[in-house]
Amino acid sequence: MTSPRLSLVLPGKDVAPWVGDALSSLVDQLPAGELEVVVVDDGSTDQTSEVVSSFADRLPRLVLHRNEEPSGLATARNTGLGLATAPLIGFLDGDDWLARGHLARLVAAVEELDVDFVRCDHVRVTAGRRQLVRAPMAVRGRRLDPRDAILPADDSSMVDYPYAWAGIFRRSMLEEGLLHFHDGLHTAEDRPWIWRLMLQARSYAVVSSPGVMYRRGLSGSLTQIVDRRQLDFLRAYRLCFALVDADHAGSSFEPKLVRQFLAVLASQLARQGLPRELHAAMVRESVAILGGRDPEVLWSTGLAMDEKRRQRLQPVLRRVVPAGRRGAAPVAVNA
Repeated sequence: MTSPRLSLVLPGKDVAPWVGDALSSLVDQLPAGELEVVVVDDGSTDQTSEVVSSFADRLPRLVLHRNEEPSGLATARNTGLGLATAPLIGFLDGDDWLARGHLARLVAAVEELDVDFVRCDHVRVTAGRRQLVRAPMAVRGRRLDPRDAILPADDSSMVDYPYAWAGIFRRSMLEEGLLHFHDGLHTAEDRPWIWRLMLQARSYAVVSSPGVMYRRGLSGSLTQIVDRRQLDFLRAYRLCFALVDADHAGSSFEPKLVRQFLAVLASQLARQGLPRELHAAMVRESVAILGGRDPEVLWSTGLAMDEKRRQRLQPVLRRVVPAGRRGAAPVAVNA
């Protein structure tokens, strides 16, 4: 066989009902031998590994690694990165799948545009309903500077599109430490990942290839479960703030990060069935994260959000913004 051209890292835990769809969609994505599929079975208790093994004949460069105990999505992806050997690297979750020819289009784009990485649109699939989700960049098919895509602070930008599976990346980025995730994060693992990527990579492009079918609303997904793992988003944002604080232009990016964090925090505080102790922990940890930041930026950012989010954020904002630094509420906009 020829050397692999692209390594696709696919982590999953208890994904036996769906991983067959994911792997079936990878057959014939690239010419024979050019696709290496690295599956990390992260401590599954169902037949995930058996389903994966059954694809050995259809995916000749299939690598299966099994963790006896679950390590979490971030660590499982890192395990897969350590096993990947190709000059290009991509990701796919075990319950998603790809449209025909998607990987070939991304490989062609990253090579023709000569960029560090390529990002793409995707399709959100919820109970059979499909919705196109566009990467928040109007300029398509051109080499761009990732740092230029972080702002504006008051509108969606590429740091608000953190999905690791929505693109492919050159191996040089892995060697430079830009593709790894923070070990142990169960949720929001892609937030510090996307901030580091956009702050420190040299070039990228966005292409109109919505070939990832992203399955939402599964009962076992962490987006549907409320427990202490949800607090990992606070650890993730501590890492984000550390990245921005260390950047030479961090002060210009801080309002964007504050807005993003407050939007995520408001969403988390509104989760149905959130136990009182988790709510209190979110408020307490958020106050610790935001303490010492510009109070006027915090107050004006929070109040510029819609009414529901403003109300949810008040227990935090009133603890980190002194009464004398609270300005009048600006006209509310969607956050």
